[in-house]
Amino acid sequence: MAFLVLKAYCRLILFDVYLLRGDFQALRDRVSKHPVRTDTPSCDAIEQVCAAVDTACIWYWKEALCLQRSAVTACLLRSSGVPAQMCIGVQQMPFKAHAWVEVNGRIVNDKIFMRELYAEIDKC
Repeated sequence: MAFLVLKAYCRLILFDVYLLRGDFQALRDRVSKHPVRTDTPSCDAIEQVCAAVDTACIWYWKEALCLQRSAVTACLLRSSGVPAQMCIGVQQMPFKAHAWVEVNGRIVNDKIFMRELYAEIDKC
């Protein structure tokens, strides 16, 4: 578990660099092109990855944004053999955007009602 937390922490740094440069397209491309490992994932892979990302976010030196956290979660899940997708949604009034991760249509790293609050505009 400690190694997975370290991987999550390093990925938080990597995706933070994309956000600091304002290069959202590069972040999206990195997530969308991240391959899904062909091995069968362990039965608790989703829970382990989400817990590792949550722990890494606690120790991260600044607040991790939902886009950064979701990009890390999606990539680590894919590396574990789970076909995860990062979703981005928007709310019109007041305008807000949010990102979360889904596996087979189920939200895994956020509240299950996010699709009710945000209209999905992108999935990768």
